[in-house]
Amino acid sequence: MKKPFETIVELHGITVLRVCRSLLDIHDADDAWSETFLAAIRAYPKLPETANVEAWLVTIARRKAIDIHRAAKRNPLPVEELPEAPTALGIPGIKDTELWETVGHLPEKQRQAITFRYVIGMPYAEIAAILGGTVEAARRASADGLKNLRKTYPGSVQEEQDHE
Repeated sequence: MKKPFETIVELHGITVLRVCRSLLDIHDADDAWSETFLAAIRAYPKLPETANVEAWLVTIARRKAIDIHRAAKRNPLPVEELPEAPTALGIPGIKDTELWETVGHLPEKQRQAITFRYVIGMPYAEIAAILGGTVEAARRASADGLKNLRKTYPGSVQEEQDHE
């Protein structure tokens, strides 16, 4: 017969907290500890009676710590000074009107992939999520868009290389 979950927390809470504190700072470790037991309480009824509960909890805690590390990487980093003026790079109508006109004639998916990748700087995974395809398809659309730009834009690198 399984022990009540409260007993599991009493028996293994310190071990889970040690794991969390070894992987995270003290505040994130407390959050990871809580999230570990929240996840565990949901899954505990399905855990086989013969399972090693401590190892199971340590695995959950390690994964929660990884989740916190991943989430922290997505947070913006503070900088001491902001740029003095916003960049006009990539804003249609400011410069390179001929380039943006050429981009505007690309097929829709290629145009969006070029814009998201090279104007906004999004990773291909996010572009794929927006366009509704795979990462490879987003990468292909971007590459095809660049290839078409090189063929059609008068100031492209391709044309400059042809003259050399």
